[in-house]
Amino acid sequence: MNLLRTVENMVREEQLFTKEDRIVFAVSGVPDSIALLSIIHLLSMDWRFKLTVAHVNHGFRKVESAREAAAVAELALKLGIPCETAVFDLPAYIKETGMNSQDAARKKRYEFLVATAEKTGAAKIALAHHAGDQAETVLMRIVRGTGPAGLSGIPAKRQFGHMELIRPFIRIDKEVLINHCLENNLTFHCDSSNKKRIYTRNRVRLDVLPALREFNPRLDESLNRLSELMQAENAYLKEETDSLFSCIVTNIDGGFAFSRAAFAGAHLALQRRLIKLILDYLSAGIRGTDETGYVQTETIRSMILKVSPPNIQFDVGEGVEFLREYDRIKLHAPVKMPQDFFHYISLQDAEGSLLLEASGMKISWSTSDCLEALQSGGEISRNTVFFDLESLHFPLLVRSRREGDRISLFGLNGGKKVKDIFIDAKIPSGLRKIWPIIADSENTILWLPGLRRSAHSVMTEKTTRLFCMTFSGR
Repeated sequence: MNLLRTVENMVREEQLFTKEDRIVFAVSGVPDSIALLSIIHLLSMDWRFKLTVAHVNHGFRKVESAREAAAVAELALKLGIPCETAVFDLPAYIKETGMNSQDAARKKRYEFLVATAEKTGAAKIALAHHAGDQAETVLMRIVRGTGPAGLSGIPAKRQFGHMELIRPFIRIDKEVLINHCLENNLTFHCDSSNKKRIYTRNRVRLDVLPALREFNPRLDESLNRLSELMQAENAYLKEETDSLFSCIVTNIDGGFAFSRAAFAGAHLALQRRLIKLILDYLSAGIRGTDETGYVQTETIRSMILKVSPPNIQFDVGEGVEFLREYDRIKLHAPVKMPQDFFHYISLQDAEGSLLLEASGMKISWSTSDCLEALQSGGEISRNTVFFDLESLHFPLLVRSRREGDRISLFGLNGGKKVKDIFIDAKIPSGLRKIWPIIADSENTILWLPGLRRSAHSVMTEKTTRLFCMTFSGR
């Protein structure tokens, strides 16, 4: 099967293009990119593509680069395809930014390709990566340490911002592309920098792969097959992770939350992927080696699954905080510590209410006769309490918790720490900071709304007036 038919079959199989697509394709002048220009041009006879050639002169190899740019422009003119070119002073840019040469070249190249696509109305950018590039990429990732996504290698197509990157040659050997150029009298150039061993990829291509081929002469084919297998399995696991995310994860302000029990019931592979997915959403994936990413993921996973303590909080890094509050797990941007609050209720305020904005909780109060309260069916509960009005020390105070707070309870000498009551009730640590406490003017705690009331100011047979308080909003 000739190269044109092979590429056309892949285009249909992977749905790389549709008829009349506007396409920008990167042409450097080396054989694979010249073959790309030739094949896409031939395909456009039937597919009616609207093509634009984009060529970048990085400014590293002055004479050689100028010759390549002229050759690309000449071939584009011969084929009747518009050609956009850019010249960058990469050495100066590297000095300015501190980036390494390969990263800097890639950044400027892709910026130009996207700009050209936007200028011409194209939504797809075609690149000439081939099976040799795929083998090098997979091997480099294995050496550095990687997971299923890394072993998937270079995809035939992927989103790049609002553009789509297309690689029609990703399963084709470079020798086939060179032969196509030779058979069709297409002039190409060889990039002399590809022979410099100062670059890792070049050392892999020139030294490592040839040495490994002594053990497996079909190593390139094996690495490409591994990539193809992992792409399918990675796609399946991604679907399962997305499904798990939809089932158990909820959006919260500045992050995401889920149930510890639901997470623990998921497969180990999905647990790891869910954590990585959330970190990616929060832009917190550790930039660096796969080892650091693995350590980050496993640290979070272990903190979720460990039996105790029930409340854990730590800084994940990259602007994300981990918070475990009993069964609830949160990954979110750090929140500002809530301010201490206090509000007064005076004796003259016979009736009123207070909405606490930080928590959304509401405290209401009123006064009444004992007989009136009994006739109205006033009922005592965790959310409604009655105090002997005349024994209260006004003004009352609605405030946040303070270190060392204690409450006097019925039948308990010495009272109990408010902190321990929160723990017993499994109130999340973040909520404890904004939970209202009702105290009198002598700072005696009267009530932990929704939890416990104190033994102070209880109704007796001598009580004539009641002070009623209700709690809602939790």
